[in-house]
Amino acid sequence: MTHIWQGLRSGEWLTPARARGYSLILLVIGALAMAGWIAASSGLIDRNGKPVGTDFSNVYAAGVLTWQGHPADAYEPALQHAAEKAVFAGREVPFYGWHYPPFFLAVAFLVAAIPYGAGLAIWLLASGAAYLAAIRAILPRSGTLLIAAAFPAVLVNIGHGQNGFLTTALLGGALNWLDRRPWLAGILIGLLAYKPQFGVLIPLALIASGRWNTIMAAAATIAALIAVSVATLGTGVWQAFAASMHFTQTIVLEQGDTGWEKIQSIFSAARMWGAAVPTAYAIQGALFVTLAATIAWLWHSDAAFELKAAALAAGSLLATPYVLDYDLVVLALSIAYLARHGLRYGFGHFEISLLAAAWIVPLLSRGVAGHTGIPLGLMVLLAVYGFILRRAVQDRARIGIGAAGVAQA
Repeated sequence: MTHIWQGLRSGEWLTPARARGYSLILLVIGALAMAGWIAASSGLIDRNGKPVGTDFSNVYAAGVLTWQGHPADAYEPALQHAAEKAVFAGREVPFYGWHYPPFFLAVAFLVAAIPYGAGLAIWLLASGAAYLAAIRAILPRSGTLLIAAAFPAVLVNIGHGQNGFLTTALLGGALNWLDRRPWLAGILIGLLAYKPQFGVLIPLALIASGRWNTIMAAAATIAALIAVSVATLGTGVWQAFAASMHFTQTIVLEQGDTGWEKIQSIFSAARMWGAAVPTAYAIQGALFVTLAATIAWLWHSDAAFELKAAALAAGSLLATPYVLDYDLVVLALSIAYLARHGLRYGFGHFEISLLAAAWIVPLLSRGVAGHTGIPLGLMVLLAVYGFILRRAVQDRARIGIGAAGVAQA
């Protein structure tokens, strides 16, 4: 046991060769599973009666409604479900709600211009390439692309036909360009408004670090998105979106229609354990206040940028009550930035093992929570965030001691 503990502490067990080997094994298994899943489907409906790409069916159906001149219908569950069935020639499929702001209908409109299968493939390939480019820009080393591609959250996102790739690419791109092209970073942050729940901590980080050009560019981008959507779709679609938020909050989130094991937030964990809705919100609120305070402190400090970026990515996942396991693709940003920091300044105790846990947790989080009630994904996210803050404090203390020694000399 002592040997195992020492190995976990030092991280020496995870050699580069093992990291590549584990990644290759998971990548091959995932590819085979995906190929078998598609081969066993009939008319793009799998053996469980779900569409291939599950959640992508709501994007495609919303796009079809937009082509038909009825974009507001996407926010009406009965009409949206009927459109999803129509995509599959009237076959009975589960309902996947459309919860995005109206400007994201532009993406739905584009993918619905071609057949469903082709739209799904292009969506995943294009957004997946952007995700890999973002991670490669953070950590331009051999092996990065393999490890990033084999990250289990990638497989979860592909299986759901979801937007975790896009979210990660936009946030990762913004962080990558923040110092060199602040206006470009702002545009990318503005585009991230299609998932507004992930942007609540970003303004605090930008204000704390005085990045006013980025803030203005983000605000201008959001204003332009709204203006274009109103000009092309009308104001009614925004009214429909506002009205649909009650359904999203009460049915999808508060009542757990999505499934508590799928949602990775502390709100979901509290509800899964039997807490009342007000209590769960209070717990989520307390965590948000803690995150907001620590993000503001960290981004105002002289801590390494890698730590700031890693904290913002992990914190953005923790701050919202509605974060699904496919959204954990964003955790790849924290892993990449922490790896870059460790390679530059050295890894602390347990940090390598924690990064390995963060990498594998999307493969386990839903199953573990579903069978045991243990929110493993949330626990690892909290551990990652805590380790980032600890490392920031340690680094600042070390820098302070070094500066004091120089002054005395």
